Amino acid sequence: MSIDIFGFRALWSPYFFLVILAITVGYFLLIGPLRNRFSNTEKATNKQITFFTIAMLLVYVCKGSPVDLLGHLMFSAHMTQMAVLYLVVPPLLILGLPHWILRLIVNNRFVKPFFKFLTLPLFALLFFNGVFSFYHIPLIFDVVKTDMLLHAFTTAVLFIASIMMWWPLINPLPEWQTLNGLKRVGYIFADGILLTPACALIIFADTPLYATYTDPTAWATALELCVPASMLASIDLVGPQMFNSLPLVEDQQLGGVIMKIIQEIVYGTILGVIFFQWVRKEQEVDEVDADLLNPQPIK
Repeated sequence: MSIDIFGFRALWSPYFFLVILAITVGYFLLIGPLRNRFSNTEKATNKQITFFTIAMLLVYVCKGSPVDLLGHLMFSAHMTQMAVLYLVVPPLLILGLPHWILRLIVNNRFVKPFFKFLTLPLFALLFFNGVFSFYHIPLIFDVVKTDMLLHAFTTAVLFIASIMMWWPLINPLPEWQTLNGLKRVGYIFADGILLTPACALIIFADTPLYATYTDPTAWATALELCVPASMLASIDLVGPQMFNSLPLVEDQQLGGVIMKIIQEIVYGTILGVIFFQWVRKEQEVDEVDADLLNPQPIK
């Protein structure tokens, strides 16, 4: 059965689209005509603008497009959402903000003490992976997925935790650097290891774990989070199998595999960038040392 039966509002979330549009317009106003109202500003680069725009587009795709509805129908779609929203969007968002905007946020006297603690590498690493792992415990997952407020709160906490996790690794502000080249490499490996148990639980389970994707009643309740109740009342729903051709266990395992694959691609890309930055920096140091040891004669 086609998901078009749920209607335009459930498929495209027009109100959420307006929120994303407002944030994007605000960003362009801030880096454009409003920039002169702040001190020590610099022009946003094309790369920063591209990163921020892609981040906003991905947020809408994950939480406002039909992908969000599919995330309530198929566990594999839900895990794709999670991977993109927490592993792809945060680094794009951090790298998409000009340095002066980042400083304006993190150096605020109310924000700085909390932000400094929350972005301590060890804490940020354990906090994000801990919340992510606990969220996927079946009992917790099913409760969160069937309660509007809990779902919104958990999504916000996970998104903030993901930004905190990414910050020590990729933030571009020299005064906020806490990890050097080798420590960054270790940080990435530790992050990958800590995320593995949650993925393994899902990939190697031989029975369906989550009632919101197996039990028709729990599934219908979870669906109310993105489909208006009046629309649901007009549709004769039997269960998630109406929209998912994959067996429940295979869909569940596919979700875990997708999460792990996206994680490996993102972490591998960041690892490659960090490695080449480290090599380039070492070469520059060697060249400076060589110039000092072998000064050229003055002509």
